[in-house]
Amino acid sequence: MRLGSIFFYPIKSTSGHEVAEAEVQPWGLAGDRRYLVVDERGEPITAREHPIMLACVALADGAAIKLTGPHADPLRVVPTSRRFTANVWGTPVEVTDCGDDAAAWMAALIGRPARLAWLDDPTRRPVDPAYGLPGDRVSLADGYPLLLTTTASLARLGDWVAETAAELGEEIPRPLDMRRFRPSVVVEGADEAFAEDGWRRLRIGEAEFRAAKGCDRCVLTTVDPDTYAKGKEPIRTLSRHRRWDGKVWFGVNLIPDGTGVIRRGDPVTVL
Repeated sequence: MRLGSIFFYPIKSTSGHEVAEAEVQPWGLAGDRRYLVVDERGEPITAREHPIMLACVALADGAAIKLTGPHADPLRVVPTSRRFTANVWGTPVEVTDCGDDAAAWMAALIGRPARLAWLDDPTRRPVDPAYGLPGDRVSLADGYPLLLTTTASLARLGDWVAETAAELGEEIPRPLDMRRFRPSVVVEGADEAFAEDGWRRLRIGEAEFRAAKGCDRCVLTTVDPDTYAKGKEPIRTLSRHRRWDGKVWFGVNLIPDGTGVIRRGDPVTVL
């Protein structure tokens, strides 16, 4: 097998960028998922509730990021020195505010008060101890440093979605885009669809990883990454084929064991 794609998400739950290589750090890919949009109480605001956030593009610009969107001129964002506590899915995490200009830019995009925060120290947030070791850390991803998917599993899911539509007399939809699942890495050449369910340790290029757990999927997967429109798939079909413990599953969460650089085309070895 080989590493087919690497995706980088500067701002949590927005559209990602495919890159040729990335540095693996203990808490995720370097620079990945280090920014977060929050409300006035410090609670996360994501594209689950506001799909227009997928139209926001954040590009690294030295020590800052450059935001572009459909609603305003591009904005270069430099974090301030002011810190506050955000509630990142139940865990209080100290983050750094990105200033009033960034707050106004983001609020104008989503239509409600919002602030942009940066996680200056990614060692602050632990991984769920039920699935990680005491020293494991994660940035602002939902729960784990990396998310892995495979093209074989996406192809199988696409076949199932087409079958569901045919059974219901609906028009066959266009193939699902992997971006719906917001993976960090995509593996090509797996022998079987959903083989990743059974992986426990793997090596990608220079880096080794533990597969902590499967990834339960949310409503964001039903948002088209190009039109931002919500639909029923793939949750409807995953519920028919990949539902257990009251959730639907696609992909696996990874925790790095060490650091290194991964590159598109790197060999992927199950250990």
